[in-house]
Amino acid sequence: MRYTRYCLFPRGERLKIYPTLNLQHGRVVSTAGPANAVTSTPLELACRLIDEGATRLALVDVDAAMGRGNNRDLIGQILHLCQGRERKVCVQVAGGIRSSDQAQFFIDQGAAWLVAGTILHKSPMASEQLMARFQSSLIAAIDARGGMVHRSGWADSTTLSALDLALRAKSYGFRRLLFVDIPEHATNAPDFQTAQDLATATGLPLVMGGSLTTSDHLEAAHTHQGLKGALVDALLFHQNPRLIAFLQAACA
Repeated sequence: MRYTRYCLFPRGERLKIYPTLNLQHGRVVSTAGPANAVTSTPLELACRLIDEGATRLALVDVDAAMGRGNNRDLIGQILHLCQGRERKVCVQVAGGIRSSDQAQFFIDQGAAWLVAGTILHKSPMASEQLMARFQSSLIAAIDARGGMVHRSGWADSTTLSALDLALRAKSYGFRRLLFVDIPEHATNAPDFQTAQDLATATGLPLVMGGSLTTSDHLEAAHTHQGLKGALVDALLFHQNPRLIAFLQAACA
């Protein structure tokens, strides 16, 4: 099915949109509340999104993030799929990347960016080792609810503020930030204030995800200075056809 494309932003000012496949037990799961039954495989869903205009994808290994196995081979298959497309598709990989060997595997498979999260506050030494080899590909993830950091697949809360962790990531040498806003409820408005604070305090380009679930959210995100991109649960594109209009943007 093809959808009418809307002219949403002035030319050259589109948000970079990352349809996000959250992978658990080899399947795509929703992090945005109840979803319709998923009949597509992760590979089929990735193909469909690319066919609809996606030039970026985000892959999150939920099992690895929680320390309960991994979906590494599946992620490798999706990366190979993206490498074989005629149009360039940039892929960001997240979830349980805590060693140089893991990072190298995904880079070798074609990942453009790697997301480091839990190790930022659990293992500064591992962060430094990753930074020494993969600085140009690394993104620091700040998973937070109400401005306070959560970790290990959102399973653990901390007393560390999102701002403090963002500044720490900058001091390590990270050049990009991912702010994952964890809403209390599906109906909560996105925490654009924390996103703005992180971008302003660090001066780093910021991508936001977690609570962005509607076209109105993406329109609002566009108005916030320093916010360069948005992660949106891939399953939502089936439920809201207007989200398809946000997919087109050059890969850079």
